[in-house]
Amino acid sequence: MEREYWLPMNDGTEVYLKKWYEENRKPKAIIQFAHGMVEHINRYKDFAKFLVAQDIFVYGNDHRGHGKTGDKQGMLGYLADESGFSKTAEDLYTITKHIKQELPGTPIFLLGHSMGSFLARTYIQTHSNEIAGVILAGTGFYPPLTSYTGRKIASLLPPKKPSKVMNFIAFGTFNKRIRPKETAFDWLTSDAKIVQTYMDDPYCGYIPTAQFFVDLMTGLSTIHDQKGNQMIRNDLPMLLISGDADPVGSYGKGIWKTANMYAKADLENIKVTLFKDGRHEILNESNKAEVYQHVVEWISRNLSA
Repeated sequence: MEREYWLPMNDGTEVYLKKWYEENRKPKAIIQFAHGMVEHINRYKDFAKFLVAQDIFVYGNDHRGHGKTGDKQGMLGYLADESGFSKTAEDLYTITKHIKQELPGTPIFLLGHSMGSFLARTYIQTHSNEIAGVILAGTGFYPPLTSYTGRKIASLLPPKKPSKVMNFIAFGTFNKRIRPKETAFDWLTSDAKIVQTYMDDPYCGYIPTAQFFVDLMTGLSTIHDQKGNQMIRNDLPMLLISGDADPVGSYGKGIWKTANMYAKADLENIKVTLFKDGRHEILNESNKAEVYQHVVEWISRNLSA
């Protein structure tokens, strides 16, 4: 079954929330899903239905500036006038508290894809005790100079205007290893149907505002701050999944750098899985059934640990 509704956040912003579940049944676990940049939660309905069949319910929202939430705010690609990234990350905690009210005592695993993984990484710096584990899909590693420079450039641009300059800086090279190139979004997945559906979706592929990139770069700086990462509980189970053809993860290298960063912050339960030839959207790749199963098996192992 599916349910969609609006949930008020701390500052009064209403966020679109989707729930996939079976009525009159208590799940063994819950995945709270944080989607990526310039997309929306309903792109993951196949994954959600698979999880429900495995007795794992799913809650996921459209972030500020995205999907139906962005529509209601009146602007896609714009998080907030100030502190947009931290507000969007804190929204996830508000949703966690809501889930706990609906299904008390059920283990919650936070899964973030791409930008959602950056939000999840922000979340666990302050709220790691609230969840049973975290899954980072399509994440990446960004040295401080990268985020600092990006933030400086973005801050010089008109805040509420879509920024082609920043969009190119962020994504301009992502298609470079793909031969032959069919579209500008081939780097997302090798599944041409998924790419076409993405391009046809008005909630996907738009150019975000300059202020969005200021917020994003601020968030990237936050998640690479080891003082913040040392606040994560040491025994938090962490799964990093990525394709070795994902430019966001630097074709596998960034995933290992990220894992090593958390190991240096004394996290003790980190697993890394790289899928051969997988592009950025590992949950929408041609081998997605294998990825789905891998996630479920990891959750099951950590439930029984």
